[in-house]
Formats: sequence, C-alpha cells, structure tokens
Amino acid sequence: MRTSSALIALVFASSTWLTGTAAAQDSPANNPNVAPPGPLPASGAPDEEFGFRTSIELGFLSVLSHELTLGSDGTRLDYPSDFNQSNLYLFARVTAEFDIWRQHIITFVYQPLDIESSSSLPRDVRIDGLDFARGTAVRARYGFPFYRLGWAFDVLSDPHEELAFGLGLQLRNATIEFRSEDGTLFRTRNDVGPVPLLRVRGRIPLPSRFHVGFEVDGFYAFIPGINGSDNNVEGAILDASLRLGWRMFAHTDAFLNVRYIGGGAAGQGDPTPSSDGFQRNWLHFLTVSVGATFDSRP
Repeated sequence: MRTSSALIALVFASSTWLTGTAAAQDSPANNPNVAPPGPLPASGAPDEEFGFRTSIELGFLSVLSHELTLGSDGTRLDYPSDFNQSNLYLFARVTAEFDIWRQHIITFVYQPLDIESSSSLPRDVRIDGLDFARGTAVRARYGFPFYRLGWAFDVLSDPHEELAFGLGLQLRNATIEFRSEDGTLFRTRNDVGPVPLLRVRGRIPLPSRFHVGFEVDGFYAFIPGINGSDNNVEGAILDASLRLGWRMFAHTDAFLNVRYIGGGAAGQGDPTPSSDGFQRNWLHFLTVSVGATFDSRP
C-alpha cells in the first residue's frame, strides 16, 4: 500500500512538471511562433497624458451700445450716433490650449480689436477739456486688443463632456483717440493694465458628432488693486459665448460661435496735462464668427 501511494505521488509530480515546462516553452517570450496578446480595446486604453488644441475665429462685430465720457465736465458720447459706429467690423480671435489628463486646462487667448470711424459731429461735444463744434469732421478710434491667460479644472470624468471652473488674468491695452480731419483738434487716452477674471466653461456632446459648448470669463471690482488699477475706479468685464461645433474628421472641429463682450470702467484716474483723469466708459458688443479647432486628441 505504501509502495502504491508513493508511485501515484511520483506520477502526479512528474505530470505537473511536464505541463509547466510545456506552457513555458509555448509562451510568446520563448516561442517566436506564438503571437503575443493583442492590445487592449479602445475603451480600456489609457488616455494620453497631455493634449493640445488651437482655434481660430473669424467673423463680424456689432456695436450694440458704447458710451464714453472723458473729463469730469466732458460730454457723454454715444459712439453709434455721434461717430457712426453702426457698421459691422472684422472680428478675429486666436486661442491655444494645453491640458493635463483633460482636467487641468491652460488657455491663452489673443484678440485684436480696433474700431475706427469718422463723422461730421451732429452736436457740440467736449472731450477731456477740448471742445469739438457741431459739424466738425472727426475721426474716432477705439482700440482694445487684449491678451488672456487662464486656468480651469474639469470636474467631469467623461472625456466627451466638460464642466470646468477656474481663474484668469487679462492684459488690457486700450487706446482711445479723437482727431479732427484737419489735424487741429486731438485727444487721446492710453491704458495698459492687468484684469483678474473668474471663468467657467462647458461642453455637451450631441448626436451625429455635433456638440454645444459655452464659455464665460468675467469680473466686477471697485477696490484698487483688485480692479486692475491703483485708483478708486469701478470696473467690470464679461466675455460670454455659445458655440455649436461639429467634428468634421479626427482631430478637427468646425464651429459657429455667438459672443457677447461687455464691460467698462467709471471713476477718477490719474490726471494728465490735458485731462483731470475722470472717465466713464461702458460698452456692449456682439460677435458672430465661424472657426476651426485642431485637437491633438482624436
């Protein structure tokens, strides 16, 4: 009986050893004729760590409303009625984005904005202490190109959806000019400074490779420093857009975008030889644009 048990144990051990040896020889590492296992399906593949996107928009800008007062005794100017800013103006915007795991989103925006118009003044106006008589041919320029850097965190885990909250910093570069056509009358204001921002954006997928998205950047402040100035000036900005996009093919979207740009400032600024520093400037613009986005992610 002991001999039979020992024989059975020896046979079992030998079979186990032979089976393990054969399996090791048939593994892809030891046998080139055996194909390695295939890649994970797309749904289980890890996402790329970094992503990059760039967009360009082209369209038109309409001045819904724009009122300006320069100087404490200045006339409240209305750009559409006083300076014929009632046309549609070229609008362009360039955006570059960098993301980490689709959650930390860093955005850079450059938007040129320079509106020029001319008119024969329909009334007497006073600008920074200088009088422009009714009927004077005047060329007006309002330039407000800006650079914006933003960061946002996407709270959704679905790569096809987005709801992100964050902060931003905008560098304003404003130029305001009024010049008579004969060159005898001229007033100008220039202003460069930082503007803090709060931001939120989102994206919802739709059937047939469409999506809808929104983006809002804005801030309101009246405290020196926070308002982007060292003066007691009330300031506000709102840049809000709604977008309908379509994934034309891998890595490329086309979109239609409607955007509202509004804000301004009011208060006492630094005096200059030609001005006491007071200004009141509030504007409301609407843009409609088409554009394209290149995305490093498929």
